[in-house]
Amino acid sequence: MATSVKKPVVKKTIVKKPLARKTAVAKTFTAKTAGKEAERALPPNQGESKLTVMAPEYWDQACKELMKNDRILKKLIPKYGTGFLVTRGDPFTTLARAIVGQQISVSAAQAVWDRMLIAVGKKVSPARILAVTPEALRTAGLSGRKVEYIRDLADHFASGRLHAKQWIDMDDESVIRELSTIRGIGRWTAEMFLIFNMIRPDILPLDDIGLIKAISLNYFSGEPVSRHEAREVAANWAPWRTVATWYMWRSIDPIPVEY
Repeated sequence: MATSVKKPVVKKTIVKKPLARKTAVAKTFTAKTAGKEAERALPPNQGESKLTVMAPEYWDQACKELMKNDRILKKLIPKYGTGFLVTRGDPFTTLARAIVGQQISVSAAQAVWDRMLIAVGKKVSPARILAVTPEALRTAGLSGRKVEYIRDLADHFASGRLHAKQWIDMDDESVIRELSTIRGIGRWTAEMFLIFNMIRPDILPLDDIGLIKAISLNYFSGEPVSRHEAREVAANWAPWRTVATWYMWRSIDPIPVEY
């Protein structure tokens, strides 16, 4: 039976901008985004150009505090310490990949995504999605429902109904509410967007099966875990629940998830 988890006291700390880690990587450059100096080149997916990525500027500070406050993360973070959360930057691509990945494995989602890229001409965009027939998308492996979802997403972007340029100034719940107006995008998909595209530091996706599984294995010896118990564990992670979630995912799958 799962042991009870005492709700930890979250210490208020002043977050200082951490110094960039210096890592020798060929042909890196400094980009003007919320992050630190580029550390490694991200291999492109089919149909995507090679990108140079950066660790979020808060990453080192978050890891330091999480290791101090949580006994499990004190072990996990050094084990997977060379990696970090990355984004490919394009809002439409991130949301489209999240829709494709709903309720299927990471490997299966990648296979469907690769076939869909071929169907739309090796580059995903709202215009290209709307230009191909629903049958072509289904042939690529998307279910009928997901075809409806991804076409509705494309229509929202193409028509300008979304306020994507304003999201950076909106709080997490406001972004979730706007994204939830799109068919097929619920809280989980919106939270994946906040994590992988906007790199928000304190997102806790309690509807994520992988996160719940990792909490079960790491904190409850594999026993079933309720949302309430998961939330109690994660209280010790604030204000860096995104970072802790990323390490929870890594603990059950060493290959980082990317959207």
